[in-house]
Amino acid sequence: MSAHPAPHHRARTLARRLFSIGLTVLALATVVTPPAGALAPPTPREFVSNLDLECFKTTPYQPPAVTLMLRHLNPVLAGAPIERVTLGQREQLCVPVAKNNVSPPPNALDYLRFVDLSCYRVTGTALNRSLSLRHLNPVLQSVPGMQVTLTLPEHLCVPVAKNNMIPSPEVLGVISHIDLLCYAHSPNPVMGMALSLRQLNPVLINQIPTASVRVNTARQLCVPVQKAGDTIPSDVLDIVRWVDLEKYDIVAPAITPVTLNLRHLNPVLANLPLETATLTGALQLGVPVAKNGQVPPG
Repeated sequence: MSAHPAPHHRARTLARRLFSIGLTVLALATVVTPPAGALAPPTPREFVSNLDLECFKTTPYQPPAVTLMLRHLNPVLAGAPIERVTLGQREQLCVPVAKNNVSPPPNALDYLRFVDLSCYRVTGTALNRSLSLRHLNPVLQSVPGMQVTLTLPEHLCVPVAKNNMIPSPEVLGVISHIDLLCYAHSPNPVMGMALSLRQLNPVLINQIPTASVRVNTARQLCVPVQKAGDTIPSDVLDIVRWVDLEKYDIVAPAITPVTLNLRHLNPVLANLPLETATLTGALQLGVPVAKNGQVPPG
């Protein structure tokens, strides 16, 4: 019997070794290669300056009584007192739109189209802080800035998903930490501008048509806050701390009511029950502003 393996045996052994080496290389490549479809986050300025939310009146809903401690995130209000609020009745759902058919840049759009905020009535302490506001969105660069004094908080707007459409982990990691406390203010200047609004969220694109609205009175400034118990990663904090939206009353065409299921996305409210909300008409438009000249970086 020969001491040397037959040629066909040597060939099979070599093939097995090569196959094993190929699997190892593939495994290593899988480890070091970024996952397909991973989204690079936009800069704070790209995100905030393109965030426009159309706020619809919803059928009334009272969530379970939840008391929250809220800390201001924006540098201009970082020293403001912690607010203690209890969630009251849901009154609005604010959803992302594009103005005058000017779409956000693609890397920002991937995130912005999933920013849906459910707004609940709250009460709290008057802030009595005077602020200078100027518009950030490119469409509104010709609109003059304004000087306002914040008074009482009126709404807390928190992130939700519609009809169980959950975005990718990269997007969810940002939008789930957007909590806005909306303060009444005075004076209340009137913009008096007509704008065309187009829905961006996939759930509403085919349900609410593009419409022309009249933007009237400046009513609230919504500022970013952090709920006690919510740990915000530093890279996400660099974005959400700059989300300041001025909410204007609008006159909009009637819509066919749209019924949606809402699921809370922020970890602190994740255990709240699912909600059903029927959108009955557009009431307000939230547009991005900078406070006291402090513009988002990037």
